[in-house]
Amino acid sequence: METDASLAVLAALAHSTRLDAFRLLVRHEPDGLSTGQLVEASGLTQSTFSTHLAVLVKAGLVLPEKRGRQQIQRANIDALKGLMLFLAKDCCQGRAELCEPLVAELTCC
Repeated sequence: METDASLAVLAALAHSTRLDAFRLLVRHEPDGLSTGQLVEASGLTQSTFSTHLAVLVKAGLVLPEKRGRQQIQRANIDALKGLMLFLAKDCCQGRAELCEPLVAELTCC
């Protein structure tokens, strides 16, 4: 992931409603959730939540998928992985021992 794409993803996640929605979708992978379920979980109106959802989709964090009459939203795990790698890749500067605690925490749970 390049710097501009990373900034777009970080900006999209820099709002509590969008961050909560994305984290909820990650927990519901690979099935995703309907837009209605996300709206209900957010406690917002449909129109207000749709604005937030559009930001997540534009940033590539959420992948909308039509299933029958429902619009299902799924977390783009590849985008999450790309962001995490972008943030962590240069932190070690060739010294793997600096990132080992992070990797251990991610793999333990």
